[in-house]
Amino acid sequence: MDQANLLEKHAAARLGAAAPLAERMRPRTPGEFIGQQQLLGPGRVLHRLMHHRQMQSLILWGPPGCGKTTLANLIAAGTDARLLAMSAVMAGTKEIRAAVDRARQIWVREQKRTWLFMDEIHRLNKGQQDTLLPHVEQGTVLLLGATTENPSFEIIRPLLSRARVLVLEPLSPPELEQIIARALNDQENGLGRFPTHIDQAAIAGLIAAGGGDARVILNLLETVVLTTAPDVDGLRGISAAAVAEVAQRHTVAHDKDGEQHFNLLSAFHKSLRGSDPDAALYWFLRFLNAGEPALTAARRLVAAASEDVGLADPFALLQATQALQAYQLLGSPEGELALAQAIVYVALAPKSNAICLALNGARELARETAHLPVPLHLRNAPTQLMKDLGYGKKYQYPHDHPGGWVAERYLPEELGETVLYRPKDQGWEGKWRDFLEQRRRQVSEGERGDRPSSTNHRP
Repeated sequence: MDQANLLEKHAAARLGAAAPLAERMRPRTPGEFIGQQQLLGPGRVLHRLMHHRQMQSLILWGPPGCGKTTLANLIAAGTDARLLAMSAVMAGTKEIRAAVDRARQIWVREQKRTWLFMDEIHRLNKGQQDTLLPHVEQGTVLLLGATTENPSFEIIRPLLSRARVLVLEPLSPPELEQIIARALNDQENGLGRFPTHIDQAAIAGLIAAGGGDARVILNLLETVVLTTAPDVDGLRGISAAAVAEVAQRHTVAHDKDGEQHFNLLSAFHKSLRGSDPDAALYWFLRFLNAGEPALTAARRLVAAASEDVGLADPFALLQATQALQAYQLLGSPEGELALAQAIVYVALAPKSNAICLALNGARELARETAHLPVPLHLRNAPTQLMKDLGYGKKYQYPHDHPGGWVAERYLPEELGETVLYRPKDQGWEGKWRDFLEQRRRQVSEGERGDRPSSTNHRP
């Protein structure tokens, strides 16, 4: 080896030793990889792909720090192919075309296929994706995309149809503990040269502070170990307080414009619908802690009060709207108490979607029967001509009858005994259900000529 190459090798070694702990601890073989056994386990898709050296464009979708970049390197090595890596943040059309040309050269010289690893592929605009599409379709490059965002939202359909999406799961606390232990014990690339004792509370603090991101956790671990002075025996004791001091604040995995925004809102709404005040409060706070506006959650609360509670408890909507107004008046944090009160109320209220079903049914019926005329007895008759034509004839004024109600048909005759609103048994609706059914029966019997007297009975 000449002197120039020797110096370059030494410089690379020094640079590697200075790399962050997360980079130094990156697994080099599938056996070193922790987690994602649903993909890497025996007989699973990535295990089969690397074992049989099958080539298929892939998109790795998962949260930050779950191993997407590491898996890309392992896939390339396991399929005996070259890997060209770039970030969508820096890659333009020019860079994509240059990578494709490089892949052609590799095939000509080495007879090896090329994986084009595109990190944060969701950041490619439509034009850049269109540039990439024909080369993926022709097999010039094998696409290996990595994204934290839902591919079906961010990647054009033609490109998505030519790649298989693999879903990576967040690393579990036991898996993250394994990663921490490996880093503390590794003498060559990890922190094994710094004897350390770390208690379980400190490990839990690291995992919480990292938000499940192994990269963040490892780099926090390196900082806290190297900034903790050893005792007289040379042992560095890592406490939860030391971790909290270094971390300062928990990392929140969130994207206001991405899927996580809707996931949190969905979990909040479903907890309200499921009558779980604990979960509803939890997801509400998760939403706020991610930096989302409280008014967005408040509007969802109002929607749930109508959609899922409805007339089973009419006060739920009142609670929700007044809480929204209270927050607008008070702001944070005082206004959050009003929202919490309404959240608990709506969660505990009896549930009914009868109004929602009635509205949807009425919307569809109104659209399908828009040609039906208004019955003559329901039409207004402001002129003599209209009166002569029968407008308003035989209309019965409810207030002229006992109880302020008369057995009358208000739907078009063609719709017969159509029923749209079907009260549930719960709450206020349950109290009025029998009463409404009785009146509907009276209308039906009256049309058959057996009209009973109006009733004044109420629950």
